[in-house]
Amino acid sequence: MAKRGPRPAHERLKRLLVMLPWLMQREEVPVSEMAAHFSLTEAELIADLERASMCGLPPFVDEMIDVYIDEGMVYAGVPRLFTRPLRLTAPEGFGLLAAGRSAMQLPGADPAGPLGRALDKLAIELGDDGVVVDLDRPEVADELAAAAASGQRLRMSYWTPSRDEVTNRDVTPRAVFTDGGHWYLLADDHRSGEERNFRIDRIMAIEATGVFDAAREVVVPDARTWFIGDPDFERVTLRMPTDMLWMIERYPTDSITQDESLADMSIVVLAVTGEQWLSRLLLRLGASAVVLQPERWSSLAAVAAQAVLRRYGVESNET
Repeated sequence: MAKRGPRPAHERLKRLLVMLPWLMQREEVPVSEMAAHFSLTEAELIADLERASMCGLPPFVDEMIDVYIDEGMVYAGVPRLFTRPLRLTAPEGFGLLAAGRSAMQLPGADPAGPLGRALDKLAIELGDDGVVVDLDRPEVADELAAAAASGQRLRMSYWTPSRDEVTNRDVTPRAVFTDGGHWYLLADDHRSGEERNFRIDRIMAIEATGVFDAAREVVVPDARTWFIGDPDFERVTLRMPTDMLWMIERYPTDSITQDESLADMSIVVLAVTGEQWLSRLLLRLGASAVVLQPERWSSLAAVAAQAVLRRYGVESNET
């Protein structure tokens, strides 16, 4: 049998994440049995456990991982650092969950064991959303939040990408929130006379007007539907296979109806942020998705596909 080369450090660390809870639950186990359980040689197991025994918390005196080997047996206790409740941020929690689930794919991992149970509890606490974004707070967000607290009306220059247009308007900020990796301003837009949502990174400039408006109750928009009805987002009507609707579940839609002429197709109306965004969506949906409205985008899928082919030096015969 060919000799196995050195294992990468990240692989050894992932395996320790599985081995230590398993070992601490048993407290003592023969080296040979533990090595066989985790598909390691005895030498590899001993090297990993020796590394673990040097881990702990400063000042590295009485807060070390309690594991040692004596006469062919592995002994482990539960150190105090493992009994303390963790206080994790959302990004730290999702990072730990992802690392733990990756480790659970290794030989010897037990979904019903201590690590598996801990991951199940962590997943429940974090919720069903598998994505977390740790955002830098834009400097202007604090100024907008202060205006929302005081009712200060602001004059704002705002860029709308779908029209490549900068407009000036007076707004009364009501709330600052995040969604989908971006910061947004919920405000009373005095130009349209409506409550509107503005992406903060598209705000070109703001200045105080000296006018203060009365406070009112506001509800931060539902992330699934908040920009439905916003005229800054153009609508597109697609015909697409019904069995592919799962691909657009995360996008807010105005309507989804059955195509009366084709039983296996659906008609979808959804808001788009611009041509580039729609091009990427159409590439993912493939040739079976067709833009019905607006007509100027009816050939957008073909144009986007040809651009991808050209990028990779492939010529297309389609016109």
